[in-house]
Amino acid sequence: MDLPAPAEFERDVRAARAAMDALFEPTPLQENVFLSERYGARIFLKREDLTPVRSYKIRGAFNFLRKRIGAGETDRFVCASAGNHAQGFAYACRHFGVTGTVFMPVTTPQQKIDKTRVFGGDAVEIELVGDIFDACNAAALEFAAREGAVMVPPFDDPDIIEGQATVALEIAEQLPEGVTMDRLHVAVGGGGLTSGMTLLFEALGLAPKMMLIEPAGAPSLKRSLERGERVRLDRIDSFVDGAAVAQIGAHTHDVLRRYRPEDVTLVSEDRLCSTIIEMLNVEGIVLEPAGALSIDALRDVPARELAGRTVVCITSGGNFDFERLPDVKERALRHEGLKKYFILRLPQRPGALRDFLEILGPEDDITRFEYLKKSARNFGSILIGIETRKASNFVGLMARMTDAGFVWQDITDNDLVAGVLV
Repeated sequence: MDLPAPAEFERDVRAARAAMDALFEPTPLQENVFLSERYGARIFLKREDLTPVRSYKIRGAFNFLRKRIGAGETDRFVCASAGNHAQGFAYACRHFGVTGTVFMPVTTPQQKIDKTRVFGGDAVEIELVGDIFDACNAAALEFAAREGAVMVPPFDDPDIIEGQATVALEIAEQLPEGVTMDRLHVAVGGGGLTSGMTLLFEALGLAPKMMLIEPAGAPSLKRSLERGERVRLDRIDSFVDGAAVAQIGAHTHDVLRRYRPEDVTLVSEDRLCSTIIEMLNVEGIVLEPAGALSIDALRDVPARELAGRTVVCITSGGNFDFERLPDVKERALRHEGLKKYFILRLPQRPGALRDFLEILGPEDDITRFEYLKKSARNFGSILIGIETRKASNFVGLMARMTDAGFVWQDITDNDLVAGVLV
């Protein structure tokens, strides 16, 4: 990507934001008292979860279509996505009155399909192809070539980057007078948002400490910076679906390679679940996993680097499927040490289960109990899940299990075993 001159980039971003006024007003920049008091800083949330499609992706898709339509290139567009990009694309197609086709994997949750259909209305058709993104992406590219449609990429295009940069422009205009932004926390997936914000802040002469955040299971930017070249990950954890990308974009890498590996923070998916639950319960803010990354990463910043500083966290999306809530709560409890799973070898005799129950503490609750199989003539294996109110309770419980002669194994953090049994 030929990097634009700062003045030219600022001009184009301002034009993009002015055009977006026809779709939505700038999303709010809200000072959050709860987080500010916790971290001893002045923390603002840039609420991209409050766009019409509940994510910032509408910005890039809108800007891409606006420019292509303005140039008279086509009135037919296509994209491949199972998430926020599809919804932003659909909304923009409907706004411009152009035909759009969205290719989604067959495995896409019905909720996401339905939302994309609602946003696109009669302007958008949805095609379900393949079990994974790569298959539906290939189908979308083939469709574009056959039908003369223009493929709208999710992040790796200068016009997409320019559209996402409007987030940075709004922040600069919304900060209270006299307030300097010391830090900015932003999640990285394909890199479109981070690239746009980086270029726009440089054009405006702003230099906040940028904390780039990736899910631990998809560190494509961090690995690329470590290697000095774009790296494609062999495997990713798709839990943080809005930021789980196997390879950073080529255009976005050209911008982001100025950062160092240590500028990228990796966040545990399980810890992230605690932040999602906390923001929902305490603040009433619904965030998808990618949208919570910027807030969760506050935990990784030394207190001295936050004290008295002004920090902006981009809440990049709020498309949370509440059918995932039980899994999110489960992962949050396990991360906080409030829930564990054990394989317990229980004697096959009357009263053995009662003996075990009597060693439970007053704050311990059995949430799962499943007989697995007899491991010997006189013993059976039990899968047992226990939830408690304080993580320290497990220290005493495990000691009492051992003292009582029970043979047990903690499988909570054994991904292989727990993944099969739990």
